[in-house]
Amino acid sequence: MTLEINVQKIHPNAIIPTYARPDDAGMDITAIGRAITENYIEYKTGLAFEIPKGYVCLIFPRSSITKKDLMLKNSVGILDSGYRGELIFRFQKNGEQIYEVGDKIGQIMIIPYPEIKFHEVSELSETARGEDGFGSTGR
Repeated sequence: MTLEINVQKIHPNAIIPTYARPDDAGMDITAIGRAITENYIEYKTGLAFEIPKGYVCLIFPRSSITKKDLMLKNSVGILDSGYRGELIFRFQKNGEQIYEVGDKIGQIMIIPYPEIKFHEVSELSETARGEDGFGSTGR
């Protein structure tokens, strides 16, 4: 299945996202600019997307983040279908190793999502796990 997405280059140096390998799920995003503050680094992509209704664009760090002193501020970002502004990555600085302009700084996935309607009930069905939470399966 192929989903066609409109993408706008709002900066001439912007790079349209691509898959690094044929079976990859995420598409790489490249930084075209950055702003550094005391608390974070914001990377510009120069791209705006037209995500279709019923889909969401999820924003993730790349595995190369483990080689940097950065942490994506919102863990996993979301571009909703109604947003038409620039895709921007904001990272918390935890040291000196950062991405440079021109580096691949993250990845995106565009996936469908269901419309959810919640039904309030007085109890939920029982399962083998029940209410066992944090660390309940041991080491």
